[in-house]
Amino acid sequence: MYPMYCLLQYIALGVRGGGERRAAGHLQSVSGMSSSDVLASPSGVDVSSSPKSPLAKTQQPDKDSKPVTKQNPVPASPPLHGLKLAPHRELEQAQQRGRLKCSSCGGSRMFFCYTCCSLVGVSQQEIPSVKLPIKIDIIKHPSEVDGKSTAIHAKILAPDDVTIYTYPCIPEYEDDTDKVVLVFPGPGSVSVEEMTWRLQNLAVMKSAASPDEEPSPKRPRAEETPGAKQQAEGHTSGATHTEERGGEAGIEGQTETPGACPLQRVVFIDSTWNQTTRIITDERLQALLRVELKTRKTCFWRHQKGSPDTYLATIEAVYYFLKDYQELCLRQEYTGQYDNLMYFYCYLHTLINKAKTTAGRR
Repeated sequence: MYPMYCLLQYIALGVRGGGERRAAGHLQSVSGMSSSDVLASPSGVDVSSSPKSPLAKTQQPDKDSKPVTKQNPVPASPPLHGLKLAPHRELEQAQQRGRLKCSSCGGSRMFFCYTCCSLVGVSQQEIPSVKLPIKIDIIKHPSEVDGKSTAIHAKILAPDDVTIYTYPCIPEYEDDTDKVVLVFPGPGSVSVEEMTWRLQNLAVMKSAASPDEEPSPKRPRAEETPGAKQQAEGHTSGATHTEERGGEAGIEGQTETPGACPLQRVVFIDSTWNQTTRIITDERLQALLRVELKTRKTCFWRHQKGSPDTYLATIEAVYYFLKDYQELCLRQEYTGQYDNLMYFYCYLHTLINKAKTTAGRR
């Protein structure tokens, strides 16, 4: 009995060990590292090292074969890695104190009140303030749940440059179509890199137009464009993008003209995808050049299953647009000037993923 008991104990330990290796491999893959070097059988026992395994002999290398040196894969950077953020000590302390009542509306809040756009239980001096090179307008759908929106992050962290409007309240952009763009996907949208010379061409055409001439026709409504309605329904995101256009760099007969980017204001839509049609078809937005963020992937914890990972949360879209604008339009090195726009987002991202791990959901 004793040898059999030892054998059972050996197998049990092997199963537990294999389980721990698989769990470690899973956590590594979450952080971008490979778990392919975990060589265990489905039962958790490393069959290649067991003397009684029928595979032990077949897996022994030939005498004449050269040893194979296994190269460890280069781990990919985890999401949101390398951002230059202000310390999160103030948020950690606020989290320990728990939720507090907003002094304005009385709502129970953590860190900030998404109704009043004000901090709650957090010192203003300890929260970073970001200065943006252009103005940001965020148009929020009236049915969008304030507590789930990340648009408030931009308003609190860059209060002088971000304005949030609730639809149908939309500013008039008709006279500034060469200075304002709308970040939204769809037919006719351009990349951030194309945006500069497109606006320059619009400015030239606008200055050359005679006051007596009739204004150029507005862009067709999104609902009249084939595929636009299907593109907007059934997905979740803030201001994001969809499939990449494979079109030409510009319009025939137009050439890229060097010069300063005339952009002064960027419009984002804060809404679930099945609600965007109501806003995007508003005639007040039809004349705006649409810009698409084509290469970014979301880290949002509420990302809807089945939708592409290129559908960004609103704060992600604002941040990535400004970063691309700095590098591709201003032709300046990006040194983290706008990283603190992700201050709340990064902290919540870490907090929520830790909670999911603890609860066994990941």
